[in-house]
Amino acid sequence: MRYKISYACVSDVGKRRRTNQDNFVCEKRYVENIESPPEYPLVGCPSVFDRPVIGVFDGMGGEECGEVAALIAAKRASALKIGDSPIDDLLDYCKRANEEICRYITDNKLRSMGTTAAMLVFTEKEISLCNIGDSKIFRFADRELEQISKDHYFPVNNGRKPPLSQNLGIPPSELSIRPHVAKGEYQSGDIYLLCSDGLTDMVTNDDIAGILSKNKPNDAAKLLVNKALDNGGRDNVTVIVCRVEHELSGFGKMITDLFCKEK
Repeated sequence: MRYKISYACVSDVGKRRRTNQDNFVCEKRYVENIESPPEYPLVGCPSVFDRPVIGVFDGMGGEECGEVAALIAAKRASALKIGDSPIDDLLDYCKRANEEICRYITDNKLRSMGTTAAMLVFTEKEISLCNIGDSKIFRFADRELEQISKDHYFPVNNGRKPPLSQNLGIPPSELSIRPHVAKGEYQSGDIYLLCSDGLTDMVTNDDIAGILSKNKPNDAAKLLVNKALDNGGRDNVTVIVCRVEHELSGFGKMITDLFCKEK
């Protein structure tokens, strides 16, 4: 059985930030210039035989260069070629992206900057995921929402959101990064959500599940971002909704391809 991935991506600066430090990768597309972002929602319908890479990157402060770290990560992810071992490819990607961000810090005499990464690769038989930081990946199947990424936090008990224990942009001399990786099977109808914490800090899991259960990816992505904004929009928010579907053949495939190009 052949499958395709229908996805929609929306990114918004939020109500309190001046700059959108989030970025993403949808196949080979990302935000190259934060001053002229693409028109949202950004949509696509790649076949799993294309081994599409989907990811969200949430840049983090330092010298107000979080958007640069996220851009470096997104640009490198857009060039990522997936072979027969996607997990190894993702781990190598994290190592290379971390090195490039660290070089930028050194070359520009910055104190620090970094980015999270939450990435999915769809192949013919399975998904492979990799994440570092607190940008999240969820699977929505059988009306149940399950986080399948792993948050990287330092343990604290002060009632506040804990600081990250892992991200891209950590010099190897300070700490060896350890991204979380996993793989699993998928089936038609499964929905995957990748997002920055600008969504999950503002919208409950129940509300997320309700939106995913009733809407196609295009509408779901817009509604999720709008819900985060309605609830305060304290941070940048980036959402990618992916739905696994059977890939049609013949005339049906031609109509679907035409629809995707128009969208």
